[in-house]
Amino acid sequence: MFGYLYKVTLSVIIVSYNVKSLLEGCLLSVETAAASLSAEVFIVDNASTDGTVEYLQPRFPQFNFIRNSNTGFARANNLALEKCYGEYILFLNPDTVVPFDCFTKCISFLEQNSSAGALGVRMVDGNNRFLRESKRGLPTPSASFWKLTGLASMFPHSPFFAAYYAGHLREDKTQEVDVLSGAFMMVRKNVLNITGGFDERFFMYAEDIDLSYRILKSGYKNYYFADTVITHYKGSSTKKDIKYVKQFYKAMSQYVRKHYGNGPYAILLESGIYVRGAIAAILQVFKRDKKRII
Repeated sequence: MFGYLYKVTLSVIIVSYNVKSLLEGCLLSVETAAASLSAEVFIVDNASTDGTVEYLQPRFPQFNFIRNSNTGFARANNLALEKCYGEYILFLNPDTVVPFDCFTKCISFLEQNSSAGALGVRMVDGNNRFLRESKRGLPTPSASFWKLTGLASMFPHSPFFAAYYAGHLREDKTQEVDVLSGAFMMVRKNVLNITGGFDERFFMYAEDIDLSYRILKSGYKNYYFADTVITHYKGSSTKKDIKYVKQFYKAMSQYVRKHYGNGPYAILLESGIYVRGAIAAILQVFKRDKKRII
């Protein structure tokens, strides 16, 4: 049931930008998954130019649509968070599809595990391939260094080299992890009252890592919940161009400065980030030029 006649169990927040068709599929799945719950759904549209609100608002009148200038992912989520009454808050990407029993399973797990502050789920892409960001470790200097150098990919199940993606942890087992993905992140509202929402200094990317870390620092645990699987059509709302590369590595650099200051580890790590970002930018230019030639 949607509305405020009863206590709201779940508040779902979806930030959308020019993914009208994918968002429609997401909302249909959310509607089904929330049917047995007291729930509210907020869609924050970040100045889409594809007629997202005009098309979807009449089809889902029970949901709350918020028009927003493109202030970034973190700020858009926080705008809706200010309006939420749910005991649990779900940050959900618009390019996802959730199964009918997803929400009830997740909430049941949180209700049975009082130490759990937040929960993420097993995610697969459109080809049913597991997405490694479903469970991650903190981007410590060593974990990030092995990722940046490519050794994490060479030893994908090593607890030492593959710590960034928690490669040593089984995909089919529910367990504690450090970092959850903002594509599906269910958090207790009382925990967010302690930590605050996403840090708005991150325009896009790394805000989920930052919030996961703050949840751990508040004394709660983050869990990777393997008993439900969602489909995430990863990156469908993001154009992988030079602008994307710059935003991604800028966000990672911001995270390093925020949590590691300006010490030697931070300087080394930030240098690695800039090098990796430069390489990625060069590769993007090469791909663009190659397409022009073809």
